[in-house]
Amino acid sequence: EFVTNREEHGEDLSNIINSFNLNSKIVIRKENHVVYLKEGEQIADILNIIGAHQSLLKFEDIRIFKDMRNNINRLVNCETANLGKTINASLRQVENIQYIDNRIGIEKLPKNLQEIALLRLKYREASLKELGKMLEPPVGKSGVNHRLRRIDEIAEDLKGKENKS
Repeated sequence: EFVTNREEHGEDLSNIINSFNLNSKIVIRKENHVVYLKEGEQIADILNIIGAHQSLLKFEDIRIFKDMRNNINRLVNCETANLGKTINASLRQVENIQYIDNRIGIEKLPKNLQEIALLRLKYREASLKELGKMLEPPVGKSGVNHRLRRIDEIAEDLKGKENKS
């Protein structure tokens, strides 16, 4: 921001800044005329144009710091959302496995579903990838997900039959 108490100075300054293909604006604040730029790149450009190299370096340091902080916040938010989904899925899977066990017994499931069901009950907090590595032979995330979805379908089928009788 550049602040002046004279309207013509503000307009002249804005015109000079804009002559460098920048997009300055003027706003009136407490009887002062404030010439400002909004875009970070344009602020860096004007600092360079007027020879304020120390200020430019400080400005760029702040921009880098804020950018890193924003990226970290995005990653944390993404991880938090994914963790919530993982926990909810694990709870649903455990509930369905326990339902199957109470209704027909886990031993009635095909062997590959029995294995993943027992692992899910024992390692409730494990990710699909971690569960897959525990199987012999190891299975990928999509294979584990397929087996757990199949268990969910079996539980839903059993619940549907229970509701009909």
